Amino acid sequence: MLTVLGFAMIATFLVLIMMKKMSPIAALVLIPALFCVAVGQGAQLGDYVIEGVGKLAPTAAMLMFAIVYFGVMIDVGLFDPIVRGILRFCKADPVRVVVGTAVLAAIVSLDGDGSTTFMITVSAMYPLYKRLGMSLVVMTGVAATANGVMNTLPWGGPTARAATALKLDAGDIFVPMIPALGMGLLFVFVLAYVLGRRERKRIGYLTLDEALVSETDAVLVTAGGGGGGAGGRVNLRKRPAGGAGDAPGADTSGDAPGAAAPVTPAGAGAGEDEGFQGLDPNRATLRPGLYWFNAGLTVALLAAMILELMPIPVLFLLGAALALTVNYPKMAEQKARIAAHADNVLNVSGMVFAAAVFTGVLTGTGMVKHMADWLVGAIPEGMGPHMGLITGLLSIPLTYFMSNDGFYFGVVPVLAEAGAAHGVSPLEIARASLVGQALHMSSPLVPAVYVLVGMAKVEFGDHTKFTVKWAALTALVVLAAGMLFGII
Repeated sequence: MLTVLGFAMIATFLVLIMMKKMSPIAALVLIPALFCVAVGQGAQLGDYVIEGVGKLAPTAAMLMFAIVYFGVMIDVGLFDPIVRGILRFCKADPVRVVVGTAVLAAIVSLDGDGSTTFMITVSAMYPLYKRLGMSLVVMTGVAATANGVMNTLPWGGPTARAATALKLDAGDIFVPMIPALGMGLLFVFVLAYVLGRRERKRIGYLTLDEALVSETDAVLVTAGGGGGGAGGRVNLRKRPAGGAGDAPGADTSGDAPGAAAPVTPAGAGAGEDEGFQGLDPNRATLRPGLYWFNAGLTVALLAAMILELMPIPVLFLLGAALALTVNYPKMAEQKARIAAHADNVLNVSGMVFAAAVFTGVLTGTGMVKHMADWLVGAIPEGMGPHMGLITGLLSIPLTYFMSNDGFYFGVVPVLAEAGAAHGVSPLEIARASLVGQALHMSSPLVPAVYVLVGMAKVEFGDHTKFTVKWAALTALVVLAAGMLFGII
């Protein structure tokens, strides 16, 4: 009974948010509350929620202060050189823009933290997507999938959890998986190229001057759209790839969810380096004299995270306080910077605490355990020698519907025991358990994904509908490569 209700609760949540019948925050709170009553445990709802909030409170604190910290670093200009470099590479070609998104997300993911990856990637690429009228869900989908593959780094979380759960060395798990994970990342780059070609076909191949949208090149028609929705429409004279001259305009409204009318970034002018920075090169918040201090502080913060010198929430709390104090010594300036990022902080922290209701009920009622036991019990006896393959396949849906803690500490040990009975080593099970991470990073139970969709102004349901199929396919590529190379 709990198994059926657990799957029904998750399915109800996903359907309602993808159909936009409820907001993610409301769905994360009300649906599990109703199902908790339905299983006859309504009296324990408060306990489940408090327990869930207690477990996710450090994550919420980390995200709150990480948003403030990296928001300040963006304000002071730390990432401006990266933005300029990416924009010089991308120019106004949608293919380069999407590939650049994947490359940037993969590089920044080396710090092992999804929220920081998404903050930097969206801050760099969002103005370019808006200017060209490209689909914003392409940006969120590619960034999340690239980060999911890179999330398997030993300091990223899943590998450490698998090593802890099975009492193995993280290096023994991760290093042999590098070829398979490399194939997964290569597939993400190929996917980005294909999606970029689709975007180029939809909006055209623009020269940089055309992308700067002078009065004679573009007509902006506001048809009820703003933010990250698909209501805006822009007609651009597009230059066909490989040819000269101008072609009739491309309508960007309605081909893909999340597409929005281009807007002019602050400070845009007429030249490649001066006019298409994405971030205003003359904004008052810049602190060029403190560039190397901010760079050193960020490197030190990331190094401390990797070395686990302190809990990550504490590191970001200290880092945010120090960054604000040094860059903006006046109280009024500090308040202004905090206020500037308050919207993102509130949206993300609110979503995390709402997710605490969902995870609290899912765990407290026993739904997660019954669902996992049912899936493991459904494995035919004759499939025992292939437990590596089975673990890889199960990791795709299970890491989407469960937290990493629940999967690696609750399910993986059971799978390892079943595999050991048929001669499958725990190392093989541990490696196979990493396969589903490409999809995991778009799970509604991952707080960082709300940073991504919130900053990109994309509806979570739109992101889910677009990303799930590509992320699942990426996970299958990793699994197939692991089997082909004899790793799994």
